[in-house]
Amino acid sequence: MNMYELINKKKNKGELSKEEIEFIIEGYTKGDIPDYQMSAFLMAVCLNHMTHEETANLTIAMANSGDLLDLSEIEGVKVDKHSTGGVGDKTSLVLGPMVAALGLPVAKMSGRGLGHTGGTIDKLESFPGFSTSLSTEQFIENVNKIKLAIVGQTYNLAPADKKIYALRDVTATVDNISLIASSIMSKKLASGADVIVLDVKTGSGAFMKSYEDSLALANEMVQIGTLANKPTYAVITDMNQPLGRAVGNALEVKEAIETLNGQGPEDLLEVSIALTSYMLLGAGRVKSAKEGKDLLLETIRNKSALDKMAQFVNAQGGDSEFVYNPGLLKLASIKYDLKSPSDGYISEIRTDEVGMASLLLGGGRVTKDSKIDLSVGIFIHKKLGDKVSKGETLATLYANDDNKRREAKKRLLNAFIINKEKAARPPYIYSVVTKDGVIKIV
Repeated sequence: MNMYELINKKKNKGELSKEEIEFIIEGYTKGDIPDYQMSAFLMAVCLNHMTHEETANLTIAMANSGDLLDLSEIEGVKVDKHSTGGVGDKTSLVLGPMVAALGLPVAKMSGRGLGHTGGTIDKLESFPGFSTSLSTEQFIENVNKIKLAIVGQTYNLAPADKKIYALRDVTATVDNISLIASSIMSKKLASGADVIVLDVKTGSGAFMKSYEDSLALANEMVQIGTLANKPTYAVITDMNQPLGRAVGNALEVKEAIETLNGQGPEDLLEVSIALTSYMLLGAGRVKSAKEGKDLLLETIRNKSALDKMAQFVNAQGGDSEFVYNPGLLKLASIKYDLKSPSDGYISEIRTDEVGMASLLLGGGRVTKDSKIDLSVGIFIHKKLGDKVSKGETLATLYANDDNKRREAKKRLLNAFIINKEKAARPPYIYSVVTKDGVIKIV
């Protein structure tokens, strides 16, 4: 077996065996296969695609290239959720406490934000003293004790993915469904969860702009999870406008707390409930998503999810008083209202532009080493389909630097498209992909 023959086989549309894929991943991870050969192989995959079985074998080989997180000491069925990334996406802050309040363990590894999409770790650090640097023993103890812990990605999970992704980024081989799916799922499989729920975003603020592409990615990832014997569900959700109204770390934490307190925006609650319902279903806790929804809403009504959030923050060194009094969260010193230039209806929100405006304020990273400002961000007052009058506030910017505020204002103003005719509001959830097929919601 040699790399030249395997490149040639895929170039000629051949199907690679499990052993051949393992040879490629192991060889590249160890440095035995050079970048130029791996680049040729990745391009052959982009041009000729992979079967579901090839993609699953690629994913498992990448997951096995480094540490496999052993969660066997955690009692119960471990559940996890992954989002493909969006603007204002704070669902982990809402669903984690809800699931834990119902007694299901959530042992989550999360990352920091890069670019205009925020990271769960950054958001949680809005709580003074909060730390995600837990030892493995403390991580497991916290999950067993309070059913929820979130740590940074400190383990050597799927190193093949890191190496391959860096190569894909500079060889125009990023936009292939098999390569995207294997990148996401290799880390999920290595993280040790028993049940995986995927939030696949679609729209102007998502990686996948069209529903068709989002559906294809969702199908691929569910197939991988199923072949790996993990109950896996993918919920396709809208990202044609920010999720909720808050964009920015402390602002999003505040909105998540309000949601757990029964006072959050409808879209954030509905998406969080949908994702969490399938976590409960996959774990065998309920027999239907509808049954799950009823249980989850009760955790908000009886405040058990809010109390679980406070318990979780306290267990990781944060000040839980901020959970019960989110007004304590530090917000930026400059507060500026962006006014509508005309009468009409919000017909389009260029969601990626909203994210870039938050980035310009200092709320995101240009590089992994960039320092972010947790107190800056944007609060959206008008969303798709809303009527607006000239001079009415579209959004409020929170900034600590007036030059950055001016730059972000220009970007944000261009994000709102106002027309005379009312536009239809997009659905919050389009469909759910399971191993048995697609459940259409709209």
